[in-house]
Amino acid sequence: MGGAKNQNASFVRVQKNRAYFSRYQVKFRRRREGKTDYRQRKRLCAQDKNKYQAPKYRLVVRFTNTQVICQIAYALVDGDRILAQATSKELARYGLKVGLKNYAAAYCTGLLVARRLLQKLGLDSTYEGNTDVDGEIVSTEYENKKFFVEEVDDDKYPFRCFLDVGCKATTTGNRIFGALKGAADGGLDIPHSEKRFPGYDRDAKEYDAEMHKERIFGGHVGEYMEYLDEEDNQKYQEHFRLYLDNDLDADGLEELYESVHEKIREDPSPSEKKAFSPDKSFKRKAKLTHDERKARVQAKKDAKIAELEAEED
Repeated sequence: MGGAKNQNASFVRVQKNRAYFSRYQVKFRRRREGKTDYRQRKRLCAQDKNKYQAPKYRLVVRFTNTQVICQIAYALVDGDRILAQATSKELARYGLKVGLKNYAAAYCTGLLVARRLLQKLGLDSTYEGNTDVDGEIVSTEYENKKFFVEEVDDDKYPFRCFLDVGCKATTTGNRIFGALKGAADGGLDIPHSEKRFPGYDRDAKEYDAEMHKERIFGGHVGEYMEYLDEEDNQKYQEHFRLYLDNDLDADGLEELYESVHEKIREDPSPSEKKAFSPDKSFKRKAKLTHDERKARVQAKKDAKIAELEAEED
């Protein structure tokens, strides 16, 4: 009769008593804040023991309310180190001043950080990446290993890193994968597949590279511009005000992104830092003493009393 249930059994309330709290261990601070997924981070940072302290590099992609941030980082005991970084606000140098956090801008930022890193390491001429942007995945086999570059040099292997998405949901078509595609086309060796790119149909298990290419060149933005212009011109004028201020329309987006890609490849180096010079003319107002504050309050009272007396007269 071991399987029989006791009908008279009642639920027992779990008492969170002193013994419970004395053994309670709080989670890491960044986990409590919802900033770091430590399960993911451990697997991105932990290197094989037989690789003798060779760092494991990560392509870190983050989105803010105004820009895309891409960094190539590796972990040490006392914190992460950044090899190279690029933000979509830098794209203004290359002609892109608006739409700095859409899929096309994420691609450009990924391309910029990849070319910048390879230039820094002296690999930019060896691994030029995919200059013909077609949305297809580039990979090759070399010495029984798969590399996500067009061709592997005999003397120098490509720079391998892994995508770090943080706490973002890796849904199909996410902008994070735009930055991944840009970095891969820029010449970095990043393991990936087409299953999360725009244009992949999970049910049919088919990948439409043309749809992905259209997204890279801002085709989805252009389509929405045309739709809004026809349906609600007032909303179009408000929503795409910055585009219109920069003389950008739906037909000119593809040419714009093509020129941005070319300019990034010509000169991916970071701009020179401007020297900060504080405004020395500004002087903070001195705090009032206790007697000065009392006198100030009394003066306000006297002024108010005089005003009331003038009204009565």
